[in-house]
Amino acid sequence: MRKTNIKAFAGAVSLLALCVGQAEAQYKGPPIKIGVMNDMSGPYADIAGKGSVWAAKKAIEDYGAAAKGMQVEVVSADHQNKPDVGSALARKWLEADGVDVIADVNTSSVGLAVNEVTSSLNKAYLNVGSATSDLSGKACKATTIHWIYDTWMLANGTGSAIVKNGGDSWFFVTADYAFGLALERDTEAVVIANGGKTVGKVRAPFPTADFSSFMLQAQASKAKVIGLANAGADTINSIKTAGEFGITQGGQQLAGLLVFLSDVHALGLKTAQGLTFTDAWYWDTTDASRAFAKEFAAGNDGKYPTYDHAGVYSAVTHYLRTAEALGDVKDGKKVIDKMKELPTDDKLLGKGKIRADGRKIHDVQLVQVKKPEESKYPYDYYKILATIPAEKAFRPMADGGCPLVK
Repeated sequence: MRKTNIKAFAGAVSLLALCVGQAEAQYKGPPIKIGVMNDMSGPYADIAGKGSVWAAKKAIEDYGAAAKGMQVEVVSADHQNKPDVGSALARKWLEADGVDVIADVNTSSVGLAVNEVTSSLNKAYLNVGSATSDLSGKACKATTIHWIYDTWMLANGTGSAIVKNGGDSWFFVTADYAFGLALERDTEAVVIANGGKTVGKVRAPFPTADFSSFMLQAQASKAKVIGLANAGADTINSIKTAGEFGITQGGQQLAGLLVFLSDVHALGLKTAQGLTFTDAWYWDTTDASRAFAKEFAAGNDGKYPTYDHAGVYSAVTHYLRTAEALGDVKDGKKVIDKMKELPTDDKLLGKGKIRADGRKIHDVQLVQVKKPEESKYPYDYYKILATIPAEKAFRPMADGGCPLVK
């Protein structure tokens, strides 16, 4: 055989071996069905809503699932911010519809209810939208991971920064359900730990359209800081009402304890300027995040992504990586155990890890809303004041009371 023919033959054998290797590396497990559940039509729809469905599908596309032999389907539903609706949907999805994992689930009361259902049925739960830190504390489950943010993170970043800058007396306006109560609890603990005090609090029904009486009570308290332990439309209405009553002009400071990009957009920079808060991810920080935001806007009526949307993308990416490594996704605890074992790494949140208590940790940012004249292009809303390292951004694992922590 001629030397050239031998080389050609050897090359063909190598190519065949490579192709066989690639074929063997393909995912051989069953099809995967991901259920994205959240508020699709109410006060949190812009925070999560259909944008989270888009983010999940984008994660599947970017991961190259089809080329890896993975058949992945995304289904979605509106839980209407009702725990009974959310738990019934979760049970139907997992028992009758073949859903393997539930993702997102903003609204903490619903998130806690879904947490119980997924645990009882041994199915994976990627909580992104529910803020209560109890999901990695006393309510932690072996089948649940808490992604992107929580009430302890928000309280620690925002509360400590404001108290250290002189805001040492607080009045809380709190959404009267699991999320608001947890956010108030965690922030009050940070305020006291840093030498501040609470002078009063009022609980507002969720959702609330008219915040007049609540903001008047906050104004009358003379507290230096009014802590808004609410989110979405409630936060927007609170801040608008404060502006109507001249609260900030009177010298009191508003602390938005959970503020999303969509809230600032709805308020406008003239009203929102100067708000300081903790942000888990901001679109205008890296080339990859900026590219994601522009693609998101093109697919979502020009709206830019919140960190809930980034969290869904990140969580689904890591879930697919885990599914590929395991070759199966039917055993929820096995999936979550593997997700904790593998380091997290995606183009939006970068490198991170998942702790034994199910808390996914990564760096977060303390931001301030720009003045109108400081904004140079659409959704150019934040100044980054500080980066809070992952290990300091989230509650120490030993302090959460999670029974999984030994």
